[in-house]
This record gives sequence, structure tokens and C-alpha cells, in this order.
Amino acid sequence: MSKPLLELENFSVCYGPVEAVHQVALTVGEGEIVTVIGPNGAGKSTLLNAIMGLLGSSGTLRLGGQPMARPSVEAMVDAGVGLVPEKRELFGEMSVEDNLLLGGFARWRRGQRDQKERMAEVFKLFPRMQERRAQMASTLSGGERQMLAIGRALMARPRLLMLDEPSLGLAPLIVREVLNIVASLRDMGVSVLLVEQNARAALNVADRGYVLEMGEVALTGAAGELMHDRRVIETYLGVGGNKAPPEAPAAPSP
Repeated sequence: MSKPLLELENFSVCYGPVEAVHQVALTVGEGEIVTVIGPNGAGKSTLLNAIMGLLGSSGTLRLGGQPMARPSVEAMVDAGVGLVPEKRELFGEMSVEDNLLLGGFARWRRGQRDQKERMAEVFKLFPRMQERRAQMASTLSGGERQMLAIGRALMARPRLLMLDEPSLGLAPLIVREVLNIVASLRDMGVSVLLVEQNARAALNVADRGYVLEMGEVALTGAAGELMHDRRVIETYLGVGGNKAPPEAPAAPSP
């Protein structure tokens, strides 16, 4: 594994008296794609939200070797962390271009006037966004909205990009397109922490994976190893026996 960028140790998250995430240990290396898979209610989205500072947590969180004693959204953004939430949370009555500019606002506030360059990078990744730059975000298709949400996060030039269920509600061909773009982020030097219920699609694109069950890490390993682990096959990939899982990502139709 490459040099650690994000490190969690004994990382726990509580909702009042209920512990939703229990003493998780997780590492994302520089330029690495790591996925967290598991059933609904396992605590996957809770984990991302707590890392981002949207929820309180306990335990140790280090970013680039530096402890983040009390993670807050502002501190994590300033440290180069971005989150694309499950609901995408775009501004529907604003244009694609204006949504992207908002994504780069933190850099602009710090005096970094490179929004045009960042937008050119996003358009290179997502040519469709350039074609629709003047279009209202609310008129985009589901796949296009996901692309815009990722592009908006990339405007901040994050070191670590966290994606919460990017395949949700997308047709299989669009899932493939979106995750191929996620895979290309390695070449841009962006590390990715990918939360997915679509285990097959996630393991196809990731370097390593964690299986989260009932708020705890049940399995971890290289993505290829997990793809052929009998427990993962039977529980998450929907095939039994010694059948190898197909390579093509599968997702529900929109």
C-alpha cells in the first residue's frame, strides 16, 4: 500500500445511546481507491459523514499523518477532503457552470483564482457537462447529476474524495461510465473512499475493500481477494458455489 493519507483507529460514531459505527480501523493510501461495502444499515454512510465532520465521533482520525482532533466540515475541506453525498445535493435552479463555481468557492476565498483551470479539468473528465454548462441542474438526467456532483467536488481539488453510493438509481451502462471516471482519478493523484451497496461494481474499481456489518469491519483485503471470497460472493455478489462474479457492474434501472 502507498503512503497513508487517511487513517482511522478505534473510530466510533453514536446517535445518542446507539453506537452506529464501532471501533473501525481503516486506511486509504495516497492515489488509492478504497471501497466500503455492506448491507443497508451497516453504517457506511454514517462513517463517511463522521469522517467529514457532519457527525460527532470518537477515536483517532489522521490525515496525511496529522491528527484531526475534532473533525469539522470546514477543517476537512481546508485539509483537502471532499464528500459527494448520496442525494448529490445540487442547486437545481442554478446552471451546471454555477454549481461548479460554487464547488471552487473555498479556493476562491483563500485567494486561489484558478476556477477556469479547475473547470477545464472537470470538462475534460465530463465532456457532457461542458455541453450542458448553461443548463439548469434540475433538468439533467440521473447520470448527469452524478457527474455534476463529482465535478463540483473536484473543483476544490481534493486530496481525498469520498463518494456515497454513486451508482444509486443509475442504469448499468451509466454506472460503468461513472465508475470508470472514478478509476481515472488515480491518475490525477486523488485518493477515493467509495461507499457502495453495489459490491461487484465497487470491487471492480477499487484497490482494496472493507466489508462493514452492523457498524464493524467484518472483512478487509485486496479488492481481487474479496471478489473471490466465498462469504462475499454468497452474501454480496449474488452468486453461489465456485462461480466467479461477472466483471460488468450491475445496478438497478433508473
